[in-house]
Amino acid sequence: MAAVTLEGISKIYSGDVHAVRDVDLEIRDGEFLVLVGPSGCGKSTTLRMVAGLESISAGTLRIGDRVVNDVHPRDRDIAMVFQNYALYPHMTVRQNMAFALKMRKTPKAEIAERVDWAAGLLGLEDLLERKPKALSGGQRQRVALGRAIVRQPAVFLFDEPLSNLDAKLRVETRAEIKRLHRKLKTTTIYVTHDQEEAMTLGDRVVVMSDGVVRQADSALNVYQHPADRFVAGFLGMPPMNFFDGTLEHSDGQMWFVGDELRLRLEDAPAEWLQGQPSRPVVAGIRPEALRVSEAPTDNGISGTVLVTEPLGSTMDVFLQTAAGQRLVCRVPASPLEEGKSVVAEVAPEDVHLFEVNGTGDGQSPTLYGRNLRTLEPAMA
Repeated sequence: MAAVTLEGISKIYSGDVHAVRDVDLEIRDGEFLVLVGPSGCGKSTTLRMVAGLESISAGTLRIGDRVVNDVHPRDRDIAMVFQNYALYPHMTVRQNMAFALKMRKTPKAEIAERVDWAAGLLGLEDLLERKPKALSGGQRQRVALGRAIVRQPAVFLFDEPLSNLDAKLRVETRAEIKRLHRKLKTTTIYVTHDQEEAMTLGDRVVVMSDGVVRQADSALNVYQHPADRFVAGFLGMPPMNFFDGTLEHSDGQMWFVGDELRLRLEDAPAEWLQGQPSRPVVAGIRPEALRVSEAPTDNGISGTVLVTEPLGSTMDVFLQTAAGQRLVCRVPASPLEEGKSVVAEVAPEDVHLFEVNGTGDGQSPTLYGRNLRTLEPAMA
């Protein structure tokens, strides 16, 4: 096992296309780190640079104490599990799992021992003489895992390994990967666009966008304390609701004031206004923080029920406000008619506030920010 260190890692393609920009990460020995983000965010490119399948344009990559920028993939002591399994169709499960060891000229007795050990871990003992075409998708993925495990590498790399599985198999295989990591304790870097996989698997989650690391922290901290509006909107299903407004100081209290929402913010320092009478901000509210009722409230948003989606013990309620904004609430399941007028109520402590830092292309403004509740009084 080994730590993996990325120092200022960048990938620049021809035409000055920056796929990855100045990534600094320290993956601790034995840690399970998940890279997550939308398509094109740079997560797979980052993983492929660690694997040696992509050259590094700038920065330093270390596995353990060794700089591996120019080291061939086969000499990096890593094992990679791909999205498409990459099994040899003419080989049996046993032969597929043994292939890398055979290429290394590992003694036959040791190969047999390692393959049997990995097959036992993954429940593949009865499938060792089958060929891939005789296996289900979940079984093929377990064989791909076994092929990586038998190598006993310093680092495991996973590139969206569950994307081709159905929902039930994804859950089962996800649990299998987590169980294996707890048993083997091998340093693991895992790439996915699925936020549920990221939240459930990772010791730490790294959220990426436009080739940049937006936040790296435990899954719970990333969810509860998002570093900016992108992270807040990306993690969470359904996604966070956002409301434009201003931060104002009145009657000795700080307030968020929007077209349809006015909230008194407890323990908010006046320094947040930076000496101005008011300041534009964005309020973010997670769907599960909203409560739906028919009674008016000071901390509520009036709206009309567009549709409800039952989820068993809970349901998602989609509302449209008088100003035409749509929001979603996740609430306990109950009868609620479409077209009904209701109020979505939120507690002030469940609101995230974000700075307004940019206007994007002028047509679809992009608001990036930081959760003001976590800042020092003097903001940058």
